Amino acid sequence: MKFFKYNLMSVCAASLMFVSCDLTQEPEDTMSPDTYFKTATQLGLWTQGYYDMLDSDGIVATNADDNVDNALGELMMGQRTAASSSGWNWGALRRVNYYFEHKACDESVSAPYDAESYFFRAYFYFVKVRRFGDVPYYTQVLKDNDTELLRKKRDDRGYVIDRVLEDLDEAYRLGTKSRDLVKVTKWTALALKSRVALYEGTWRKYRGLPDADKYLRAAADAAEEFISNSGYSIQKTGSEPYRNLFNAIDATNTEVVLARKYGNKANVMHSIPFNIKNDRQGFTRRFMNHYLMADGSFYSSVADYDRKIFADEVAGRDPRLSQTVLCPGYIQVGATKVTANDLTAITGYQPIKYVGNANYDGSKKAFTDLPLFRAAEVYLNFAEAKAELGTLTQDDLDRSVNKIRDRVGMPHMSMVDANSNIDPLMVDYYPNVTQSANTGVILEIRRERTIELCLEGFRQWDILRWKEGAQLTRPFYGVYFPAEGEYDMDGDGKADLLVSSAAKPASWKGNYKQIGKDITLTGGSEGMIHALPNLAIEWNEERDYLWPIPASERVLSGGALSQNPGWTDTTNFD
Repeated sequence: MKFFKYNLMSVCAASLMFVSCDLTQEPEDTMSPDTYFKTATQLGLWTQGYYDMLDSDGIVATNADDNVDNALGELMMGQRTAASSSGWNWGALRRVNYYFEHKACDESVSAPYDAESYFFRAYFYFVKVRRFGDVPYYTQVLKDNDTELLRKKRDDRGYVIDRVLEDLDEAYRLGTKSRDLVKVTKWTALALKSRVALYEGTWRKYRGLPDADKYLRAAADAAEEFISNSGYSIQKTGSEPYRNLFNAIDATNTEVVLARKYGNKANVMHSIPFNIKNDRQGFTRRFMNHYLMADGSFYSSVADYDRKIFADEVAGRDPRLSQTVLCPGYIQVGATKVTANDLTAITGYQPIKYVGNANYDGSKKAFTDLPLFRAAEVYLNFAEAKAELGTLTQDDLDRSVNKIRDRVGMPHMSMVDANSNIDPLMVDYYPNVTQSANTGVILEIRRERTIELCLEGFRQWDILRWKEGAQLTRPFYGVYFPAEGEYDMDGDGKADLLVSSAAKPASWKGNYKQIGKDITLTGGSEGMIHALPNLAIEWNEERDYLWPIPASERVLSGGALSQNPGWTDTTNFD
């Protein structure tokens, strides 16, 4: 997926305003490292290519315990092997290191492009460490005869993450203070630094590894600098501000720090709404139970909360629920009539986040912008890092989590109340959470993160860094039906869904789901929808938190690349 082509052209146009290192014009057929990398225009054209590294619409389909579909992905399906391990591609790193080796401009001209280069080298290595753990670290372009470097051992993940944070410090120093939606700035660097350091800090804390607090402090400090000085805030415009944030044709820089731009005029489209429906993506009951009641109380405190029919289950909850999930009364953007929940979603809980006008529902038909970094994530990184450090205060919550809650008018989180009154459901969902005086508030921050950042590519990685992988093996439950019969799913007082184990009656004109064929219920003729009932997911605590190193790469390295714990291959090394 590409950024707008006209964004690339605007980079070229804007770069003409910079002072060039060398005004000599070279013919295109003689371009080489000796003649390129000398003007702002050339640097801008080169660094624009980095942006393909960023996740695109695939992030929405990353399954975990919160959202599932018909495919699930290699991690949950147990399809990862050393023979076919994915993600071991180093071409993007070569592009960045090539820039640093051949750049021939003074920093006064190259600073914003240097910032992009440092940022994307950091991003590249963060993604690699997150997936593989220890990886070889390179700052130079490798040549065919660089035998020693090509057979380099894996560097310790701590060493690599320290280099990542150093690169992000450079990106912050050299980046602009602008709030450009499609270009890396100082604020994008701080946002990524808070993300990286929080990941590494919690990864280490929940495995008893050294230096956890060092990284948690780095996360908190980066996020605090962002909150204090970036000028970003939580977007609150419109009657449904959370929903509006993700179905906007043009993202705004109130909250969105970096976005992937789309547009019909440039013929750059995405398929997110199509994939949500076509893949039958559905939130799990486990995810739905995270939402508080609108008054701030636990949903688990409601009598018979686990046996509520759909319309009653979603009523009176945190407003973000109805702005994320297709609920009674839902009207699609541009429509005038209510759309009923027809159980298209595999669990019955259909996402509407990212869904805009019905005209965009087809494959490659949507051109709403996709937020990649936004202020709310940084606020949550800040609160979680400080909570895990044990230094969180009520003022910290008011500057972060409670700003997010203000968007939809939810009651503020109280640190004292969170720690003195712990939701048993959250304890059940996160059994490995730190047991301390701050357990309650950590769980509440996780709740907030789960619902605020759903479908943004974080959940799988959050589960891994918190060492909660076993939670991925739990059944995927959905909407509850107390019995066979007719149900009102759109809230108009009339039944529009028939659930029955018998064949569809000829007289029934509404939506129909046959038990045992279209849906499976946990109690046979009643109960929760059991999505993928024949799938048994297994989890190996010693192996599955990291991907295997590809066997082919181990062979090419002559055995220098060691294998991750628990994974086997046919190389006969170690």
